[in-house]
Amino acid sequence: MIELILPSVVTTEAAYDDRPRPGDRLLPPEREVIATAVAPRQREFTTVRHLARRALRRLGHPDAPLLPNRRGVPQWPPGIVGSLTHCAGYRAAAVSPTCLSAAVGIDAEPNAALPDGILDAVSLPSERPHLVALAAHRPDVHWDRLLFSAKESVFKAWHLLSRRELGFTEAEITIDPSDGTFAARLLVPGPDWAGHRLTTLTGRWHSTHPLLTTAVHLPSPTAPTT
Repeated sequence: MIELILPSVVTTEAAYDDRPRPGDRLLPPEREVIATAVAPRQREFTTVRHLARRALRRLGHPDAPLLPNRRGVPQWPPGIVGSLTHCAGYRAAAVSPTCLSAAVGIDAEPNAALPDGILDAVSLPSERPHLVALAAHRPDVHWDRLLFSAKESVFKAWHLLSRRELGFTEAEITIDPSDGTFAARLLVPGPDWAGHRLTTLTGRWHSTHPLLTTAVHLPSPTAPTT
């Protein structure tokens, strides 16, 4: 699914369960990081790293540990940007050379309503009426969850660009239900890109009955144009 909403310069791998393929293995530093985690967390951590290494092999990169930093963000090999996601029934990895991509952020979520009380914590007052209108137009999509997913993708891309965290109330999301896109207006000063300060990040979304996926991609300023 995630490959449907990313450009071809991004290499993706995905799985719908945690069954390993031949050659999949955690490297010793990764095993150490996850050793004390509960079993479900160990399984999802392992699967997304298997997926990331498969994608990196396709780009010619040798296997190397993909360790999280103190905030849990994966540390990618030099010359690579990437993003990981996992939810019930879906895991995915997306990677791209920095000569082609400045940032990529992906997220997957169940196509189900957010738990009670979460929407108020992750949304702005200006975003909530928009969700009501979207639900009237497309009741098959849980728009509160899609808003959350879009923000997660935005935050992952933002972190690659700025090395800083972005709060849920520091980006205002507008979702277009007709063409599968969304835009995030940054409410804090954005990082520099291509000689100017970013004020907006755009992305794409996709829905099926069980899953929602979102992705943000920002091309490298030096990437060739077509």
